[in-house]
Amino acid sequence: MTHADRSDLRASADAVLARLVSDTTGTARLRDDQWRAIEALVADRRRALVVQRTGWGKSAVYFVATSLLRERGSGPTVIVSPLLALMRNQVEAAARAGIRARTINSSNTEEWETVNAEVAAGEVDVLLVSPERLNNPDFRDQVLPRLAAATGLLVVDEAHCISDWGHDFRPDYRRLRTMLADLPSGVPVLATTATANARVTADVAEQLGTGADTDALVLRGPLDRESLSLSVLQLPDAATRLAWLADHLGELPGSGIVYTLTVAAAEEVTAYLRQCGHTVASYTGRTEDADRRQAEEDLLGNRVKALIATSALGMGFDKPDLGFVVHLGSPSSPIAYYQQVGRAGRGVEHAEVLLLPGREDEAIWRYFASVAFPPEELVRRTLDVLGQSERPLSLPALEPLVELRRTRLETMLKVLDVDGAVRRVKGGWTSTGQAWTYDSDRYAWVARQRAAEQQAMRDYAGSTGCRMEFLRRQLDDEAAAPCGRCDNCSGVRFSDKVSASALDAARGELSRPGVEVEPRKMWPTGMAAVGVNVKGRIPEGEQAFAGRALGRLSDIGWGNRLRPLLAPQSADGPVPGDVVDAVVSVLADWAKGPGGWASGEADAPARPAAVVSMASYSRPELIASLADRIAQVGRMPLLGSVEYAPQAQESGPPPRSNSAQRVRALHEAFIVPQGLAGALAATDGPVLLVDDFSDTGWTLAVAARLLRRAGARGVFPLVLAVQA
Repeated sequence: MTHADRSDLRASADAVLARLVSDTTGTARLRDDQWRAIEALVADRRRALVVQRTGWGKSAVYFVATSLLRERGSGPTVIVSPLLALMRNQVEAAARAGIRARTINSSNTEEWETVNAEVAAGEVDVLLVSPERLNNPDFRDQVLPRLAAATGLLVVDEAHCISDWGHDFRPDYRRLRTMLADLPSGVPVLATTATANARVTADVAEQLGTGADTDALVLRGPLDRESLSLSVLQLPDAATRLAWLADHLGELPGSGIVYTLTVAAAEEVTAYLRQCGHTVASYTGRTEDADRRQAEEDLLGNRVKALIATSALGMGFDKPDLGFVVHLGSPSSPIAYYQQVGRAGRGVEHAEVLLLPGREDEAIWRYFASVAFPPEELVRRTLDVLGQSERPLSLPALEPLVELRRTRLETMLKVLDVDGAVRRVKGGWTSTGQAWTYDSDRYAWVARQRAAEQQAMRDYAGSTGCRMEFLRRQLDDEAAAPCGRCDNCSGVRFSDKVSASALDAARGELSRPGVEVEPRKMWPTGMAAVGVNVKGRIPEGEQAFAGRALGRLSDIGWGNRLRPLLAPQSADGPVPGDVVDAVVSVLADWAKGPGGWASGEADAPARPAAVVSMASYSRPELIASLADRIAQVGRMPLLGSVEYAPQAQESGPPPRSNSAQRVRALHEAFIVPQGLAGALAATDGPVLLVDDFSDTGWTLAVAARLLRRAGARGVFPLVLAVQA
C-alpha cells in the first residue's frame, strides 16, 4: 500500500471514529497508537496485541478496523468477549458507527439460529461470542469452522483471561488456539487488555501467535489514569464502614460503583443504604439478567447513585462519566483492583477511588483460593472414570463418581480439554486416551503468585508512597512515577468521622440475626452409581422444614463474629452468651414471621416441642451447649443427639465434596440411638435439630430423614452459620 493510500485510509479511519463517538464537528482523531494498530490490521493484515489502560479506546480500534475491512470485502469481525454487560455496550457502540453487531451468549439462546442465518447471509458486521460458546459441541463442530473460514478480523477482548498467570483465568479462552489455527492466511488478529503485567503479556502473546517470533505489533502504553484520585481509609469495623458510606455517599461525585467481595455483602449493603435514603441497586452473580439490564440502564442514566456490585460487573461496563469507585473490602490482586477502579473517570476530569479494607477480607481470599486446580489424585480419578466409561458422561453423571463439586469439576475438565486429555461432545465428556502430565510446578507457581498478589494488596493498603505508582509497578509499567493526586501525594481528602445515627443504624443492620436455610428436596443424580439407593424427590414425610441460621460466613455482620468461632483451628468450648442471645432472637422472629409457628396462619407448622443436637468431631461442646441453652430458654426437653455410627466413628469426619459424594459418605454415617427414638415417638410435635454449620445442607437432610423415620413429627434445622 502506497503512502497516499495509507493517508486516504487514515482519513477514512478518522471519519469512522467521528461516527462512533457521535462527533458532528469532524474534529475527532485517532490517537497515534490507535492508528498504528488499525494500520497493522487493515493495511498489513498483521496480528497485534494492545495493552492499554481502561478508557484508552481499544474498542475504537476494532470497530474502526471492522468498518474499513468490511468496505474492502472482508468477512465479519468475530469478537470473543467475556461479559454480557460488555456485549450490550459494544452492540450499542457499533450501531453508532453504522456497524451491524449481533451476539451469541447464554442470555439469548432463542436467537442463536437467527443470528447464525444472518451471519451466513452476510448481514452481520460484528459477531460477539462468549468464550463458553467456543467449546459448545454444536458451535465448535458446526459453526466455528465456517466462522473461522469467513472471518475478516478476530478480536480477543480482555485477553488476560487466556493466561493462568493472570487474575481472571478462563479455560474457555484457550479454545481460541484452535480457531487461530483454522484462520486463513492473512486474517488479522487483535488481542486487547488493560490489566496485564509483563509475564501475562508474554503468555498471551505466545498463545495468540503475537509473540516476538512473529511479524506482530505489540503496543503497550503507560497505565496512569490522570483523572483518578486514589485513597485508602482504614476504619475499625464493618459497621463503621457502612456508616461512612451512608454519611458520605452523597458527597462523592456523580454516580458510581461500590464493590463488595461477596454476594451476601452486596445484598446487605444495598438494603442498609436504601434504608438510609440512598438510591442504589444490587448487581451480583445472583441477579437475574433482566434486573442486571435494568441496573445497568439506571446507572447509565444516573437514576441511581451507585450500583452495589460484586466482580460480576468487573469487565467491560462502559460509563465514561462514572464519578467514583469504592471498594468495601479489598480484592486479592492489585491487577484486579486496577481493572475495577479503571471503570471510573474515563470521560470526566476527576473521579474518586476509595478502598475501605476490612478484617474479613483475608478469610474471603482463603475461601476463593480453596477452589484452585485440584490435586493430581482427583484429576487422575476423573480421567480413569472417563476412560472406563463406554459413553460420554455429563457433569451430573460424573459428579457422583469423583470427589469434586460441580463448578470446580467443570473448570478442571475445561483445562483438561484444552490440554487434549478429554473432549466435550454431545451428551457430556469423554476421554481422548492421550497421555497427560500434571504440571505441579506450574500450579504451585500460580499459587505462590496468588499469595504474592495478596501481600501486594496488604502493602498497597498500608503504603505511604504514591498509590497509582504502586499499582502501575504491579503491572510492570516502566513509566510509573508519582501521580501527585492520591492521598499520599496530595493529602488526605476523606474524614474517618461518622455520625452516631448512621453508626447505630449500621450496627443494627449488621447485628440483625437470621438467615433462612432452604431444605434439600431432591437427591443428587446418579446415586445408584455409588451404591446408594435413593433418587428423585425426597419424600415429603422425610424432608426437613425450612430452617434458620444465625448468619452467613460471608456476611460482613454476623459473618465476622462467626468465622473465628467456627474456624478449623478454633478450640471447642461452650457457646458464647452473645451468640445464644442472637439465636434466641432468630427463634423469636422465626416463630412470628411468614409461615412461622406463631404467625397465626392456618397452614403454619406446629411449634417445636423438643430439641435434638447433632454429633460433631470438631465442636461437640459448642453444639451440645447451644442445644442445652435453647432447650432451657424455650422450656423444651433436650431429647438427645443424632450420633455417629460405629464405622463412622472409626473413619472420622466425611469429606466436604460434591453433593453425590457427600450423600454417599453421610447416608450410613449417623444413627438415631434407641433412647432418642423412644423419646421422639413420645413427643407430640416437631423438633429443633441443632448443628454448628451447614455448607451443602446434606448433613441436615440426612439427619432429618433419620429423625422422621424414627418418629419425629417434623424437623426444623437450626445452625449457627451457612457458607453463603
